[in-house]
Amino acid sequence: MTSSRTMYRQEVVNVRDLDAIDRKILIALDEDPRVPVMVLAQKLGLARGTIQARLERMTGSGVLRSNSSRILPAALGRAVMASVSAELDQSKLNEAIEALRNIPEVLECHAPAGDTDLLCRVVAKSPDDLYRVSEVIRLCPGILRTSTSMYLREVIPYRTLGLLAAEE
Repeated sequence: MTSSRTMYRQEVVNVRDLDAIDRKILIALDEDPRVPVMVLAQKLGLARGTIQARLERMTGSGVLRSNSSRILPAALGRAVMASVSAELDQSKLNEAIEALRNIPEVLECHAPAGDTDLLCRVVAKSPDDLYRVSEVIRLCPGILRTSTSMYLREVIPYRTLGLLAAEE
């Protein structure tokens, strides 16, 4: 039986578990995420079955994010981005996390060290809509108070290619 504490833990995959072939596959996918497996196999000089098995292993272990993480929120009408920090009633952590999962504008949520209990990256249609999203979060069970910081612009987008290349 899974305890309520481990239910929300994301499996961590260590980069040491990725060998040179895995890194080559990931770098090639970063260059062209839609490349067919057969073309990828030809490009890397590997068997199609090898590529397919490694992709399945990396997907199952959490190395690869879902494809929906590639979609820019602005393309969905949510160009305003912010972080919302939340202070919790610690006895209601799981209820708060479950409620946050049900808010579509919450893109991700982390439990950082320090005074903040949860830190959520959120998107909204406008500053007024951001206020609404912040209120929906504040009203989640177990959340005592929130603080919202709106991002003015993205200066370095999410990236991992440098990490992959550094391991070679």
